[in-house]
Amino acid sequence: MSSTPSPSLRLLSVIPPMTQLNTPYPSTAYLTGFLRSRGFDAQQEDLALALVLKLFSRGGLERLLAICEAQKKHGARVRSFLAQSGRYLATVEAVIAFLQGRDATLAHRINTRQFLPEGPRFESLEAYVDEEGGDPLAWAFGALGLQDRARHLATLYLNDLADVLRDAVDPRFEFVRYAEQLATSQPSFDPLAEALAAPANWVDETLHALTVEALERHRPDVLLLSVPFPGAVYAALRIAQAAHALRPGLKIVLGGGFVNTELRELSEARLFDFVDYVTLDAGERPLLALLEHLAGKRSQPRLVRTFIRDAESGEVKYINFVEPDVPFAEVGTPTWDGLPLDRYLSLLDMLNPMNRLWSDGRWNKLTVAHGCYWKKCSFCDISLDYISRYDAASAELLVDRIETVVAETGQTGFHFVDEAAPPKSLKALATELQKRGTAISWWGNVRFEKTFTPELCQHLADSGCIAISGGLEVASDRLLNLMQKGVSVEQVARVTKAFSDAGILVHAYLMYGFPTQTVQDTVDALEYVRQLFENGCIQGGFFHRFACTVHSPVGLNPQDYGVQLLPLPDSPFAKNDVGFIDPTGVDHDQLGVALKKAIYNFMHGIGLEEDVRSWFNFRVPKPTVSRHRIAKALASPA
Repeated sequence: MSSTPSPSLRLLSVIPPMTQLNTPYPSTAYLTGFLRSRGFDAQQEDLALALVLKLFSRGGLERLLAICEAQKKHGARVRSFLAQSGRYLATVEAVIAFLQGRDATLAHRINTRQFLPEGPRFESLEAYVDEEGGDPLAWAFGALGLQDRARHLATLYLNDLADVLRDAVDPRFEFVRYAEQLATSQPSFDPLAEALAAPANWVDETLHALTVEALERHRPDVLLLSVPFPGAVYAALRIAQAAHALRPGLKIVLGGGFVNTELRELSEARLFDFVDYVTLDAGERPLLALLEHLAGKRSQPRLVRTFIRDAESGEVKYINFVEPDVPFAEVGTPTWDGLPLDRYLSLLDMLNPMNRLWSDGRWNKLTVAHGCYWKKCSFCDISLDYISRYDAASAELLVDRIETVVAETGQTGFHFVDEAAPPKSLKALATELQKRGTAISWWGNVRFEKTFTPELCQHLADSGCIAISGGLEVASDRLLNLMQKGVSVEQVARVTKAFSDAGILVHAYLMYGFPTQTVQDTVDALEYVRQLFENGCIQGGFFHRFACTVHSPVGLNPQDYGVQLLPLPDSPFAKNDVGFIDPTGVDHDQLGVALKKAIYNFMHGIGLEEDVRSWFNFRVPKPTVSRHRIAKALASPA
């Protein structure tokens, strides 16, 4: 099979709004690095960051102010903005520069609480005022913590402005989940089609202008739109809409995580009014085949994992000429060349030291291996390529990539974004890092399995590991067995304690609403979680509601989990989440409110001595778990 590059093809990979603001989403860096390794002229742009910086500039706020003033009715957030508009206009450029790390001394003025206008988001600080009416943030930052305190206040300021934009301009606007309801498990393309046909609002106009600028700057022949989440679909298609209007001959390719999970049975022809090709799963092989096709070196029937709209029938066709995927060892090193690394915003939404890692600081994102080595969890999309095809690379190659990235970016922080990084690979990586004397800071996602002994955890810490996240899911041995997690609650306690004792922060992914989960199971799970915090095993956590997907074992074999799936409507567009009937009849949404409130407080060291039933505003059963179960497990030999 040929992979000879075509010098005439110029490629542009784009990150559409919204993903994250503190660091580039890695998909374009991966693709650009791979394509350049094969000789292609490949560039990349982050239009998500560009859009935010344009909206939240002085010129942007002047436009926002004019829009607000032209409206007859104003909510509380818009009224607050109008009353303090002069101060917002005077401070927004300085705040953005501060969050970008370009003006650290501004922290002193921000911390006076006299410099920034304060809107409704600042009301959250009142919850932290001590009994003497003192500094509401002293508990979090003490007398020091100057930069962190100011960054938290600046983040509240930015969130206030986002709320105003949402109320006055676009109710779908979010910094991460922008208009995601138009695409999430959406069986019909109608909502997206209607939104894309509607008159452009200010956000749309701004994105259009940024798209035109990027296309004029790079003049690509092929535009690659990487859509990792439903919250990036609407903006991606707005970009495609603008690109086709400006450059009718431009070929536009849609791919990414959203496509890989939700568009696998695509038959919606209207999508191809915006894009020309839709590719599934790891993008390297489909892109090589497509680029050969566009260069006249491969026929259309030999495309790989690609949807097209047939020119004659107008119907969507899926073409998959089977070829092996590019091995993980041969995908090349990601490159961030072309992305404005000094313009990303380090935000501080959560004061918890573990949770802040997702929004604070610029991390180089790499993978230790493709796929998941475990691939058994019953709630996971284990039938899909991003989980099922496990492919690792040597520690030597990984450290080569790390050193190349550090030399390019000047940044030594790494986030390994594996579904679950293999313990054996992490051990080898840590050994190689120390052998070479390569000093980095890193964190990533693992399974809390017994392979992570205290000795291994310390070895990882010595290599630069600062934090670990992993799935505890439901803290119930019965449900963990049903999930096929391959761990027990006591094992998780020992492993997380080993990480913590090595100085590594630990975040637990938690779940509620799993099939057959009872109220008693939920109360017991919260008691286990309380004890894990109390005993210093974990420092962060998040409860999310279980969602059954059509690609998971629960979705594929519901009878094995005691549930009945609800029939799905005809779905020419997105298909992922599927409803189900659980015979327990538990109101998990009601329980979820208490779970989220409890863990938020646990992460801030609050309420760890209280009976977990106190977090529920309705009657729940007493935990069946001893209040010292975790402490006893930690004290006893494994």
